[in-house]
Amino acid sequence: MEKQQVVVVGAGYAGLMAALRLAPHTRVTLVEPNTVFTERVRLHERAAGRPDVTHPLDALTRRAGIVHVAARATRLDPADRRITTDDGRRLRYDRLVYALGSRTPDPGERAYTPETAAELHKRLLDGPGELTVVGGGLTGIELAAEIAESQRAWKVRLVTGGEIGTGLSATGRAHVRTALTGLGVRIEEGRRVAGPEDVDADAVVWATAMTANTALAEAAGIALDPTGRIRVDDALRSVSHPEIYAVGDAAAMATPSAGSLRMACATALPAGVHAASSIIAETRGRRPGPLRFRYRMQCVSLGRRDGLIQWVRADDSPRERVLRGGLAARTKEQVVRSTVSMLRLAARRPGAVPLVPGMS
Repeated sequence: MEKQQVVVVGAGYAGLMAALRLAPHTRVTLVEPNTVFTERVRLHERAAGRPDVTHPLDALTRRAGIVHVAARATRLDPADRRITTDDGRRLRYDRLVYALGSRTPDPGERAYTPETAAELHKRLLDGPGELTVVGGGLTGIELAAEIAESQRAWKVRLVTGGEIGTGLSATGRAHVRTALTGLGVRIEEGRRVAGPEDVDADAVVWATAMTANTALAEAAGIALDPTGRIRVDDALRSVSHPEIYAVGDAAAMATPSAGSLRMACATALPAGVHAASSIIAETRGRRPGPLRFRYRMQCVSLGRRDGLIQWVRADDSPRERVLRGGLAARTKEQVVRSTVSMLRLAARRPGAVPLVPGMS
């Protein structure tokens, strides 16, 4: 039987994992304009001066036999089952994996975002001043801590409309406040900012809630949920176009244990594995099973020498138990390294990945 043609759009954590897992069983084309895989969870480190947070895509895809099309998907035609790219190619698929992820809403020219970490670092090298991070979630916390620790000449402020670390326990939030204050960060909670123009600072970093990259899907008539993410069933198939799978930040994923899954590397990797396993099951005439996922912890780096491991329940609600300090920082580093290790394992032995706990 001829192998099915699967097109994977997007090479973030979920898309790349899906492509690697699928490679021995289907013909895989990966549509991704970049030639590198970016460790998105290290962008705060890149802003603070880490030389590089990328890995060559070819080092992972070539060995697996994946065809990498270095172009941007511009049109999705579900009726014809084709993807059009900005270099004029029209790629046919039997199954499509939509993995275009998410982005920080564009704040305009006056602010940087985690995605522009390299440009932000160049600005920090230009000279001292006042920097304000807008957003009190984990991304904003990590950015403020990392920059304050590495760029001591800069005065760093963190502004948030609510309180910092809303998903953390009281003990966890207290440690974050102590760590940030110890690094010289001024925290302003309960202050809502409409845009960068409302912030008086030499540099502004916009680290607010992410938005899904689903414009391509919406234009194609694929069903979205009220938040703008692709509606999927428990096997991660689009509810309106079941030949299309959606994974990662672009998908409205949920499980019985965890409820609605938040945008995160922790949810993207197992989703990529599961979508691939579902497609493989379909090619063998079997019905795909449901995604199984539960949360275990949240990891926060507070500079290079401090951190927080927040233990959580299956639904991501915080327990009071936390791990703090240097051991937490080292644990977070090992967790981050394991994401790349998992992708390398998928490139070498894709069949072994579903055997890893949490990778259904």
